[in-house]
Amino acid sequence: MKISFYKYQGNGNDFIIIDDRKTNFKFPAERIASLCDRHFGIGADGLMLLRESGQHDFSMLYYNSDGHPAGMCGNGGRCIAAFAFQQGIAGKKMIFDATDGTHEAVIDKVLEEGCCFDVSLKMNDVEQVEKNKGYYFLNTGVPHYVEFVDKVAEVDVEKEGRKTRFSEIFAPEGTNVNFVELNEDRIFVRTYERGVEGETLSCGTGVTASAIAAYLETGKKDYPVHTTGGEFSVIFREENGRFTDVWLRGPVEMVFKGDVQN
Repeated sequence: MKISFYKYQGNGNDFIIIDDRKTNFKFPAERIASLCDRHFGIGADGLMLLRESGQHDFSMLYYNSDGHPAGMCGNGGRCIAAFAFQQGIAGKKMIFDATDGTHEAVIDKVLEEGCCFDVSLKMNDVEQVEKNKGYYFLNTGVPHYVEFVDKVAEVDVEKEGRKTRFSEIFAPEGTNVNFVELNEDRIFVRTYERGVEGETLSCGTGVTASAIAAYLETGKKDYPVHTTGGEFSVIFREENGRFTDVWLRGPVEMVFKGDVQN
């Protein structure tokens, strides 16, 4: 049986998306990992199934590239929103379900008809941020460690990120790890993602966590965010250490589509 798929990317964070409203595929972890493999498969940081929702436009089911289910993915949420709009499943404003709750998304701009969009995603509220010696820790749909460094381009993200990701402090689930260079006009974020077990070109939940940590570090909001894969903006409201109306915005592109044997 052949399965149709679409490949999307949001600032270099790339995903396989399958319209699963009628089929309800049950992929074993090994199969998902093989599809995400960059040498023997399609190649992606994760795979998403778009399914029916009883109350909203659709549901998003997300798997990391290791084949295991994961929590929220910010760039994945923006990509699946663009897919839903492009397929006529939802309009420019939509609401969908994910493992961490309900999300709103907006197609802010069609950059190029049929493939490129500017998409905003409303993230969940951040109820608490831990400030520890040398790092911040918070949950933006999945847990994130944020450490500020002088020159992020010189950090060995694979080596240092892996140490923290598997540290006893964050066991047994582990954490995503962000290294952030803070400048007057922007922040530069590099992220080690658990489940991918390596550095990705960008991470939406990591960018969101880093922007909030930068605000707590400096008192300044609305930092433009640079990643290796591209640019983001993050806006939010803060009151008594609680962050609400958190929106992540950036570009999304439909790369290609095809069929794969189940």
